[in-house]
Amino acid sequence: MRADRLISILLLLQNHEKMTTKALAKELEVTERTIHRDMEALSAAGIPVLAERGKHGGWRLVDQYRTRLTGLKDSELKTLFLSPSFQLLSDLGYTKDWKEARHKLLAALPNTLQTHADHLWNRIYIDTDSWKQSTQETTALGLLQQAIWEERKIKITYEKANKETSERTVEPLGLVAKGRTWYLIAVSIEDMKNFRVSRIKSVELLNEAFIRPANFNLADYWTESKHQFVQNLPVFEVDVEASPSIIQRLSFSGRFAQVVSTGSPNENGWIPVKLTFDTKQEAAAYIIGFGDQMKIVSPHSLIESVKEIGECALSLYR
Repeated sequence: MRADRLISILLLLQNHEKMTTKALAKELEVTERTIHRDMEALSAAGIPVLAERGKHGGWRLVDQYRTRLTGLKDSELKTLFLSPSFQLLSDLGYTKDWKEARHKLLAALPNTLQTHADHLWNRIYIDTDSWKQSTQETTALGLLQQAIWEERKIKITYEKANKETSERTVEPLGLVAKGRTWYLIAVSIEDMKNFRVSRIKSVELLNEAFIRPANFNLADYWTESKHQFVQNLPVFEVDVEASPSIIQRLSFSGRFAQVVSTGSPNENGWIPVKLTFDTKQEAAAYIIGFGDQMKIVSPHSLIESVKEIGECALSLYR
């Protein structure tokens, strides 16, 4: 509804002091033209909104203006009282602080809403841990957080995937949790890089400050970084014929297998399936796992790989 959007604009400007038309449109998921019409409506209603031109311009409220339209809707209340990931809070050392903040927030609500809010914690629980206990070390998180808050450079010893280690001085900008895996986003030799926290073997907090990039947005950066990572992943395409008895299992039998498409059954009743994998080795291991219930159509090189693996297995057990 437009009234809700106008209130959202007021609260955004109050909290951010100044925002561009583009930023408001993105936040509220509307067009920039809609934002301009909303600003005209706010101005006509007597709300003191000002437009500043130029490179660093944007919309802002007249100094000292504050809105009292801060009542929470039922849907908004639910988002505030959703249980967070206790695994991630524990990694950051915030579990106790979160519980205390929750009690304070609950106490600040009117009596009519307290019971309702308390019930929300028993309706949805978010568990970001895996079924098997994670063994990743996150001991560096404490110093990393301190460096990020204080905008101080750090010297880290980092272990690459090949087990080689190197020392580097970086400017830490933020932490991102992907599932239960933590990543440090930092500037290293003028380039933005992602460092897996479990591979950071040591952290030294330096007495040297750095200037955080003014336009850096952690969420936007991570979204783009993740997109580029996925786009650059290797893709190995495979065409197979699968027995109808295993079709329902295809998506649950291999971590790296992706079912691209399935066709209509052939004359023998088997179903054509297009699969993709990261590597040929992963494809071979996946297909062998189905025994005589899956037949490779292409590529021919994969057929040869599967034959070789089968011959080696037979030789071992003869």
